[in-house]
Amino acid sequence: MSMNKSNRVVIIACGGTIAMVKAPDGKVVPFAEGNAMLDKIQGLSDIASIEMVEFSNVPSPYMTPRMMFELSRLVNEKLNEDDVAGVVVTHGTDTLEETAYFLDLTVTSDKPVVMTASMRNINELGTDGPRNVLSSVRVAASPQAVGHGTMVLLNDEIHAAREVTKTYTSNVATFESPGYGPLGIVDEDTVIFFRKSLLRKSYKVNRIEENVALVKTFTGDNGEILRILPELGYRAVVVEGFGRGNVPPPVADAMEYLVHSRNVPVVLVSRCFKGRVLDVYAYRGGGADLKRRGIILGQEVSGQKARIKLMILLGWTEDKELIKKEFEMPMGQRRVIYDF
Repeated sequence: MSMNKSNRVVIIACGGTIAMVKAPDGKVVPFAEGNAMLDKIQGLSDIASIEMVEFSNVPSPYMTPRMMFELSRLVNEKLNEDDVAGVVVTHGTDTLEETAYFLDLTVTSDKPVVMTASMRNINELGTDGPRNVLSSVRVAASPQAVGHGTMVLLNDEIHAAREVTKTYTSNVATFESPGYGPLGIVDEDTVIFFRKSLLRKSYKVNRIEENVALVKTFTGDNGEILRILPELGYRAVVVEGFGRGNVPPPVADAMEYLVHSRNVPVVLVSRCFKGRVLDVYAYRGGGADLKRRGIILGQEVSGQKARIKLMILLGWTEDKELIKKEFEMPMGQRRVIYDF
């Protein structure tokens, strides 16, 4: 790809392993100079004009929804600049998929946003960070990437934010999209897209609701964890159930209690990473029974993704029926919703 000097790619650095080094004792710690090494990667300036912005320098477990919201505002601001072709966000891998989905739901520009990271720190043998950044800049500068929303790129694979998840604790090929596959690849200096995800929505929000819990049910669960959530300050909850969207009977009762006695929205997803929850089973605690009780059947691919969406929707509207509609309605081509 030849460089187009009229186009700028903004690299927004958030920290993570990509900005860490190995200390003398062998442990990995944040680099004292922050993300300063990123703009020294060979070949970046041959692709586009680069602007570096340091948003933070934290391990990704330190990332909060409030930080994601501020990052989204910054990304929207940068994409509104006429000469910016796209944005690359560097981030730690542990929570990257959550930040990526937050951006995909709240960035309203069609210009590409590419999130990347590394599994090996910068002075480790075989570090993957520089190559990931270089390939991400190629995608962000590519006209083909317009309209794909927020993407995740590691190991030269391009994934959709909604579909991707971290699958391996240490392997450089950790990010996959089970049941979907990558959107495309970067092959040396060529960006190739195989498909486009149609399961995308965007919301323009002025606030989010951070007090949303995520609870994974288990065999023998008595539901008491769910019942105490309002006393702990939580205003909504995502429950990760079994299979098609089924839970033990006491959990079903606790979920109904939250919805009808405490006015707490409850969204149900599955612990399976392929397929949808659906109102198939009518036994007590089955998906059909839960839907009858007022539980929202979420269509997100994981509990953590559903939680991100619920936080954003609660910042967009307090109408519980509208929230239910946004989770349960069939998804189609991208729809941008403006909240004036």
